Amino acid sequence: MNDELLSRMAETLFWTGRYVERADDTARLVDVYVHRLLGDPGAGSGADCGPLFGILGVKPGEDTEPDVGVALFRLAYDSGSPSAISGSVLAARAGARGIREVISSEMWECLNVAGHGLAGQRRAAERLGPHVFLRFIRERAALFFGLADSTMSHDDAWRFLVLGRSLERADMTARLLLARLPGPQEIGWPLLLNACGAYESFIRTHGWAAEPTRVAEFLLLDRLFPRSALHSLVTAEDCLMALNPGPVRIGMDDPARRSIGRLRTTLEYADPAQLPDQLPELLDALQQACVEACDAITERYFQYEAPVTWERDG
Repeated sequence: MNDELLSRMAETLFWTGRYVERADDTARLVDVYVHRLLGDPGAGSGADCGPLFGILGVKPGEDTEPDVGVALFRLAYDSGSPSAISGSVLAARAGARGIREVISSEMWECLNVAGHGLAGQRRAAERLGPHVFLRFIRERAALFFGLADSTMSHDDAWRFLVLGRSLERADMTARLLLARLPGPQEIGWPLLLNACGAYESFIRTHGWAAEPTRVAEFLLLDRLFPRSALHSLVTAEDCLMALNPGPVRIGMDDPARRSIGRLRTTLEYADPAQLPDQLPELLDALQQACVEACDAITERYFQYEAPVTWERDG
C-alpha cells in the first residue's frame, strides 16, 4: 500500500473511534438527563434542556425552545449532524465501509447493523420512550469496541482506533465536569456519574456516604477507572508511544504526545486536597490538550485533513 492510502486508513480509524465513542457518550448523557426530566411530574416534555445542549456544545436551533423533543432530535435522531448520535453512527459506518480489509468482519457487521437499525429503533422509541434507542446505541458501541479488542491485532490500526476513542472520552469527561461546576444550571453529581457509566464503580470505591467533592477526583485522577481523564490520557499516550517508538536524545519530537504527556503528568501528581480550587483550570487545560493533540496527530499522520468538530456556540 502507498503512503497516501495508509494515511487515509489511519485517519478513518482515528475518526471511527471518535465517532463511536461520541455516540456512546452522548447516548449515556441524554439517557440519564432526559430520564430524569421525564420522571419529574413537574417537568414533562416541555422541560428545559438548555444545560444538555450547553454540555455538548450544540445549538438547539433558531427560535427554538430547547425542550425534550428538540433535544432528542438534535442530539439523538439527527442523521445529518456529526454531533448527534445518529450522525455519529452513520459517519462511523461510512468510514468503516472503506477500511473493511483493516477491521474485522464482526466489527463491520456491528456498525452496519447499528446504521440500518437507527430508523427502527427511533420508531420504537417514539412508542416506548427514548431509552430504547439510547440503550441500543450504548450496546452497539460496547460491542464494537469489545470486538476491536478481541478480533483485531493490536497493531498500528488498532492504536489509531483506540487513540481516537481516548481523546473523545477525555474531552467528554471535561465537558461533564465543567457542567458540574457551581452555577445556576449545575448538573448534580449522581447524574454526572451515571452519564459517565461511573456510578457503581464510584460507590464501590468510595462508598455510599462519599462526599460529592470526590466525584471530580474519581473522574479526573483515578488510574483504574477506564473512563477517567487520567486513564484516557495514559492510553492515548501509550498509543502515540507505540506509533512513534524512535528514541529522541533531547526533549519530545511528537507534539501530540507532548500535549498529552504534560497534562497527564499534571494529573498524576495533582494534590486531591487542592483539586476543587484547581478544577476549572485543569478542565480548560484538558480540553485544550485534546484539541492540540488532535491537530498534531492530523498534521503528522494524516495527509488529507478532514476534521469533524463539535458544533459550538458562535
